[in-house]
Amino acid sequence: MNVTTPEFEFAYVELQIPEPSSLDGFFGDVVGLVPGAPSTTGELTWRDDAKAQRLIVGAGEANDAVAIGFEATDDAAFDAVLARLAAAGYTAAEGSAEDCARRRVQRLARTASPWGVTVELVAGLADAAEPFDSALMPGGFLTDGLGFGHAVFITPHFDEAARFLVDGLGFAQSDFLQMEMAPGVELEVRFFHCNPRHHTLALARAPFEVPQRLHHVMFETRDRDDVGAAFDRVWASELTIANGLGRHDNDKMFSFYVVSPAGFQVEIGHGARQITDPWTDDRRYDRISQWGHQRVQRA
Repeated sequence: MNVTTPEFEFAYVELQIPEPSSLDGFFGDVVGLVPGAPSTTGELTWRDDAKAQRLIVGAGEANDAVAIGFEATDDAAFDAVLARLAAAGYTAAEGSAEDCARRRVQRLARTASPWGVTVELVAGLADAAEPFDSALMPGGFLTDGLGFGHAVFITPHFDEAARFLVDGLGFAQSDFLQMEMAPGVELEVRFFHCNPRHHTLALARAPFEVPQRLHHVMFETRDRDDVGAAFDRVWASELTIANGLGRHDNDKMFSFYVVSPAGFQVEIGHGARQITDPWTDDRRYDRISQWGHQRVQRA
């Protein structure tokens, strides 16, 4: 895969939350997203760029991500990924016209991921009626050619999930993290790319099923100061800061993590390095961050 010419990008995440409106203030007033196009089936939607929708929030008891979408750059790339999935032994079903209308895409196919979230391959994700304009994120988010951000999932089906990403979808591993979190507690995370973003998806190994598979979603700002302003908004709120400001060791992202009202985390960051051809830095890291990302204890 030529990473300088992406074959697909991270299109959207669908969340199922008992009270979808409970995330309105968080996404709008803290993260700095703007409402997306009205859903045809009642979900609330949010966006971080000119696309019609990036987060889709519906009502349900899962309290988790239930689907993720990847947008192929064209019909040829769409068909190539479907063929690759079939060759690797995975079944994908074409979506209906109603499915495409709901997702605001021209084409859609679904397959089941080993970590329990539906994966949707789409083409032709619609633009919003208006440009992205957020007073809280004046610099905007970095999405062109990359997709809206990245997501990290926790799964006990770690090895099969990695095979699905690489053999089925055509992702490539960027690098991996292995470290001892505490005596006898090992952390293993593998990071995967499908375009120049260092990782569009990452998988964390779990010894058993966890109540919430989605660990976090990340939004990358164009302006470093927008990260600081977002941190100030979180600090002024009652939200839990999972990790304060810091810089990751592998992707070099300057960021922080906040716990959403639904329990999953959001990382807001800036300045991550990107994948280049040839990529020769697929190696083990033994620490999460170069500095910072400490737990924040409020007084």
